[in-house]
Amino acid sequence: MSNNKDILFEKRGRCGLVTLNRPKALNALNYDMIAQMEERYVDWAGNADVYGVLLEAAPGRAFCSGGDLKALYEMRERKKTTEILDKYTSEYQHNWTLDRFIKPHVSLMDGYVFGGGVGISLYGTHKVAGENYRFAMPEAVIGFFPDAGATWFFPRMPGQTGLYLALTGNQIDRADAFALGLLTHCIDAREFGAIRAAMCEADPIDPVLDERHVDPGESALLRKQEDIDRHFAGESVEEILNSLESAAGPNAEWAGATAAKMRRNSPLSLKVAYWQIRRSPSPTLESALELEGRIARHFLTGVELYEGIRALLIDKDNAPKWSHSALAEISDETVAAYFTPADEAAFRPINPFI
Repeated sequence: MSNNKDILFEKRGRCGLVTLNRPKALNALNYDMIAQMEERYVDWAGNADVYGVLLEAAPGRAFCSGGDLKALYEMRERKKTTEILDKYTSEYQHNWTLDRFIKPHVSLMDGYVFGGGVGISLYGTHKVAGENYRFAMPEAVIGFFPDAGATWFFPRMPGQTGLYLALTGNQIDRADAFALGLLTHCIDAREFGAIRAAMCEADPIDPVLDERHVDPGESALLRKQEDIDRHFAGESVEEILNSLESAAGPNAEWAGATAAKMRRNSPLSLKVAYWQIRRSPSPTLESALELEGRIARHFLTGVELYEGIRALLIDKDNAPKWSHSALAEISDETVAAYFTPADEAAFRPINPFI
């Protein structure tokens, strides 16, 4: 077993076990954790004695809350720009590695699954949600954009659901996530030990999971599908907000709350996320990650993200001073610059198994 306190690795029986072990930090991912995961998965892929990999987290409120934003902020304070770019895109590389990993990969998730936590769990073969599972891509809240492959998976959701989740950053539960195809199984956390034992014995995992799967119930999110599709069909963020804020009738309260949530997010992030999901959906995960590496470079070398982190996690005043105070200040040319063609040094995912 690894002695690194942040992440534990063990080969038990026929299974490679990975445990995120930062419960007090909501199991946020730092770059050392990502590097170690990449190394282990590549090693286990070529080990004939490893049937598959099981990814889980130390018990607590979160499976994984995403990347370690405080560490990112501290790197920027030390003016480590090149290091930031290299280490941040290593997370995208790991997402692609997981997609190319052909052995059974079971993620046992209970609690928050946000941002980078989605990236390390979504591309495996089996995605299992406990009763406390909550999914969100809340990057616009901190002046960033939905990444970890969101350019690929959000546009594939029904109607305008992906755009709604990208612009609001709202949380959804396992019933919603299962209906959207983000999960393969809903299994209460008390069964996770039995699943782990079966993986260690190399029992065929599909029947193990299928017999424990429970009906998560109706999706509350998809009950709002008609409203979401109507309001989020606008040709700009401004049109969407105007539609929400002028809503009348039984959905007016929901629409007003949705608009208010969006207006608390970074205007620049909203514009970039709209363009990303509506105008630049990627045909493959590989192309999505490459595009996101390009967009991330702009945010990581700019000011918006770090101001969002400062307001939320450093000074905790919840009063970010965004680079643009209003949507009207942001031109299409400004947004388009975030999608400019990559140069030779830009990130491109590599399949480590060929």
